Amino acid sequence: MRTKVELCGVDTSTLPVLKPDEMKDLFIRLQQGEWIVREQLVFCNLRLVLSIVGRYAYRGEQADDLFQVGCIGLLKAIDNFDLKHNVRFSTYAVPMIMGEIRRHLRDHHALRVSRSLRDIAYKAMKAKEQFIAEHLTEPTIEQLAQAIEMKKEDVLFALDAIQDPMSLQEPIYSDGGDAIFMIDQIKDKVTEEHWVGSISLQESMKKLNSRQKMIIEKRFFLGETQTEIAQSLGISQAQISRLEKSAVELMKRDFR
Repeated sequence: MRTKVELCGVDTSTLPVLKPDEMKDLFIRLQQGEWIVREQLVFCNLRLVLSIVGRYAYRGEQADDLFQVGCIGLLKAIDNFDLKHNVRFSTYAVPMIMGEIRRHLRDHHALRVSRSLRDIAYKAMKAKEQFIAEHLTEPTIEQLAQAIEMKKEDVLFALDAIQDPMSLQEPIYSDGGDAIFMIDQIKDKVTEEHWVGSISLQESMKKLNSRQKMIIEKRFFLGETQTEIAQSLGISQAQISRLEKSAVELMKRDFR
């Protein structure tokens, strides 16, 4: 028996959980023109939206509003998902849902990062710095999560949350003394203007196809290596390299 938990007016106990084969079958039917299953796909994946909304704490922004925006991201993910990617739908959908919510918050000047996310991000950045000093190479998300004894998903959410330029002047950690600000933890070669430029980067990403966009997000926003992406997509590292290069060249046109 499922426990009833109501979030954003949704009784989570009524939300069905689909098996991978059932999910695949619905997408096949949708892509064959059976639009009636689109609503079923939305309903069965609302937990993705609820979990993301629940991870963020914003002032002056109602959870119900974020839920509606997140559902727009979910719809976009459903309409653009390609079974040929050979990845779970949730892996594809979560970045799109998060991106939709973040754009909404930027447009409405409401972006704030919760204290718990800032703490996780700070610990992850310090662990990354130490790892590079010891191994002369950048750690994977899994290695960072292991180093700070956190779940991989929590580290990803925290690092994604601090990417927004409005969080640079917010304190990310305090042990009772002076607060440490996010901008102080960015290497000297990365200026605030460069960080803010990530918004332009995200705009130029709209020109990419779904596979190119997924690779860029995984490489430069989630910190995955080409080998890791190749394994998750079921293609070769050389193919990832070519796709990444073509995507970067396309994005560069906006900055010439």
